[in-house]
Amino acid sequence: MRRKFDTSFKLEVVKMIKDQGLGVSDVCRSMDLGETAVRRWILQYESELLGKAWVGKPLAAEQQRIRQLEEENRKLRQDVDILKKASAFFAREFK
Repeated sequence: MRRKFDTSFKLEVVKMIKDQGLGVSDVCRSMDLGETAVRRWILQYESELLGKAWVGKPLAAEQQRIRQLEEENRKLRQDVDILKKASAFFAREFK
Protein backbone atom coordinates (compact mmCIF):
# COMPACT_ATOMS: atom_id res chain seq x y z
CA MET A 1 0.00 0.00 0.00
CA ARG A 2 1.26 3.45 -0.89
CA ARG A 3 1.89 5.80 2.00
CA LYS A 4 0.81 9.43 1.88
CA PHE A 5 2.69 12.26 3.51
CA ASP A 6 1.37 15.73 4.26
CA THR A 7 3.07 18.83 2.94
CA SER A 8 4.63 19.82 6.25
CA PHE A 9 6.31 16.42 6.61
CA LYS A 10 7.71 16.60 3.07
CA LEU A 11 9.02 20.10 3.70
CA GLU A 12 10.61 18.98 6.98
CA VAL A 13 12.44 16.13 5.20
CA VAL A 14 13.62 18.43 2.40
CA LYS A 15 14.89 21.00 4.88
CA MET A 16 16.78 18.32 6.82
CA ILE A 17 18.63 17.50 3.63
CA LYS A 18 19.05 21.03 2.26
CA ASP A 19 19.65 23.03 5.44
CA GLN A 20 21.40 20.49 7.63
CA GLY A 21 23.45 18.94 4.85
CA LEU A 22 22.30 15.40 5.57
CA GLY A 23 22.52 12.83 2.79
CA VAL A 24 19.39 11.69 1.00
CA SER A 25 20.27 8.03 1.53
CA ASP A 26 20.88 8.54 5.25
CA VAL A 27 17.62 10.41 5.80
CA CYS A 28 15.65 7.87 3.78
CA ARG A 29 17.15 4.95 5.66
CA SER A 30 16.59 6.50 9.09
CA MET A 31 13.00 7.53 8.33
CA ASP A 32 12.08 4.47 6.24
CA LEU A 33 11.36 6.53 3.12
CA GLY A 34 11.90 5.78 -0.54
CA GLU A 35 14.74 7.70 -2.16
CA THR A 36 12.78 8.32 -5.35
CA ALA A 37 10.00 10.10 -3.48
CA VAL A 38 12.39 12.19 -1.40
CA ARG A 39 14.41 13.20 -4.46
CA ARG A 40 11.15 14.23 -6.15
CA TRP A 41 10.26 16.36 -3.08
CA ILE A 42 13.68 18.04 -3.30
CA LEU A 43 13.25 18.69 -7.02
CA GLN A 44 9.77 20.11 -6.39
CA TYR A 45 11.04 22.40 -3.62
CA GLU A 46 13.93 23.68 -5.73
CA SER A 47 11.61 24.30 -8.69
CA GLU A 48 9.15 26.17 -6.52
CA LEU A 49 11.92 28.39 -5.14
CA LEU A 50 12.68 29.35 -8.75
CA GLY A 51 9.01 30.27 -9.22
CA LYS A 52 8.10 27.29 -11.39
CA ALA A 53 4.67 25.77 -10.89
CA TRP A 54 4.42 22.13 -9.81
CA VAL A 55 1.53 19.71 -10.26
CA GLY A 56 1.09 18.54 -6.67
CA LYS A 57 0.55 20.47 -3.47
CA PRO A 58 3.19 23.18 -3.14
CA LEU A 59 5.94 22.76 -0.56
CA ALA A 60 7.42 26.25 -0.52
CA ALA A 61 5.47 28.83 1.48
CA GLU A 62 5.54 31.28 -1.43
CA GLN A 63 4.03 28.73 -3.79
CA GLN A 64 1.39 27.80 -1.21
CA ARG A 65 0.41 31.47 -0.99
CA ILE A 66 0.37 31.83 -4.78
CA ARG A 67 -1.89 28.78 -5.09
CA GLN A 68 -4.20 30.19 -2.39
CA LEU A 69 -4.38 33.58 -4.11
CA GLU A 70 -5.05 31.99 -7.49
CA GLU A 71 -7.97 30.04 -6.02
CA GLU A 72 -9.32 33.17 -4.32
CA ASN A 73 -8.99 35.09 -7.58
CA ARG A 74 -10.88 32.36 -9.48
CA LYS A 75 -13.74 32.46 -6.95
CA LEU A 76 -13.94 36.26 -7.08
CA ARG A 77 -14.08 36.19 -10.89
CA GLN A 78 -16.97 33.73 -10.68
CA ASP A 79 -18.77 36.00 -8.22
CA VAL A 80 -18.30 39.01 -10.50
CA ASP A 81 -19.59 37.02 -13.47
CA ILE A 82 -22.71 36.00 -11.52
CA LEU A 83 -23.32 39.60 -10.43
CA LYS A 84 -22.99 40.83 -14.03
CA LYS A 85 -25.54 38.27 -15.20
CA ALA A 86 -27.93 39.13 -12.37
CA SER A 87 -27.54 42.83 -13.09
CA ALA A 88 -28.32 42.31 -16.78
CA PHE A 89 -31.32 40.17 -15.88
CA PHE A 90 -32.81 42.76 -13.52
CA ALA A 91 -32.10 45.59 -15.96
CA ARG A 92 -34.20 43.79 -18.59
CA GLU A 93 -36.99 43.01 -16.09
CA PHE A 94 -37.44 46.62 -14.95
CA LYS A 95 -37.61 48.20 -18.43
